[in-house]
Formats: sequence, C-alpha cells, structure tokens
Amino acid sequence: MDGTRRFPSRRRLLQGAVAAAVPATLASTNHATAQAWAVDYPLAEWVPASTSNYTASSRPTSYPIDYVVIHVTQETYADTLAIFQNPAKRVSAHYVVRSRDGHIAQCVRDRNIGWHAGNWTYNTRSIGIEHEGWIDKPQYFTNAMYEQSAALTAAICATYDIPMDREHIIGHHQIPGSDHTDPGPYWDWSRYIRLVNFA
Repeated sequence: MDGTRRFPSRRRLLQGAVAAAVPATLASTNHATAQAWAVDYPLAEWVPASTSNYTASSRPTSYPIDYVVIHVTQETYADTLAIFQNPAKRVSAHYVVRSRDGHIAQCVRDRNIGWHAGNWTYNTRSIGIEHEGWIDKPQYFTNAMYEQSAALTAAICATYDIPMDREHIIGHHQIPGSDHTDPGPYWDWSRYIRLVNFA
C-alpha cells in the first residue's frame, strides 16, 4: 500500500446501487406481472367472484363474445363485490365500476361465463359490466364512472372485435326475457357510446 486513502470509484458505487436495486425491481415487476395475468383489462383490480357464481369456459373459442351488457348494481360497490364472492348468491359480472372515481374491479375472467344477464345465450356471448349506483339516483353516474367504463368497454370491443354501437353495447333491460330495467332512464347512452368511440 502506498499510504493514500482509496475511495470506491463512481462506477463501482453505481454498480453497487444497481445491484441492490435489481431484486426490489424484480419483485415489483413480478407482482405487476402477476396482477396483469390475473386480469384481462390492465387497469382493473382483481377481486374474484366465487367459482360457484360463474361457469368456467374458454371464450371466445367456446362461444363468440358479441355483446357488452351494461348494468347498474342497485347496491354499493363493496356490497356488490361481497355478493359476487358469496357462493349462495349465484350471480356475477365480469367487471364492477365504482361511482366516485371510476375504479374497476374484475371479478370474472373474460374467458369465463358470468351469470349477469338472466339469459344463458346472452351470458355465453357477452361481457357484463356493473356500475355502482341506483337507477333512480343519477348522482351516482359520475364523469369518472362514465369515462373509465367507456375506456373499459372500448378495450373489450377492440379485443373481441365487437362493433361500438347500441346494437352490441346494450342495457340489461334489452336482454330477451329480462325483468330488469337497468341501467335506467338516467343512464346517458348518447354520451356513453360517444365516449366509447373516442376512448
């Protein structure tokens, strides 16, 4: 030794910092990748329905996906998720959109058949989207809800080659044999279809 103090080079310091950061980055990436694989829509949170509340399938191979069905929950966001997780309820939809901020939960994978339409043929051929709120309370239909739901519907239509029109993006009340009235008179269809097409 020559008696002078040796400090690590800048390059060595940077290499050490990178080496220390890589495991944390990989862990974060692995978590994000796991979340991405759990959902079909990247902006959704995975909140799975009970397997007793939908039919496992391999759509669109087993059945074509031709429709997006718009629902209103008649429940809060949290209560809707709890209902879908309750195996005794025998009901589910693929997605639930929260009113206040448009946050989206995916509860059933697109490939599986959600039990949302009350009509087996339409269940097999559709994606169901529930929206938090009540049909007679338009204050639940927020800008954030419309915008985030429209972006979701646009992505579904693009993925499954569904026309972005009112013949293929339909309300629960339009299902043959349905006794439901959702999404109700305050749902702004013109606005929604416009947002879907410009999402």
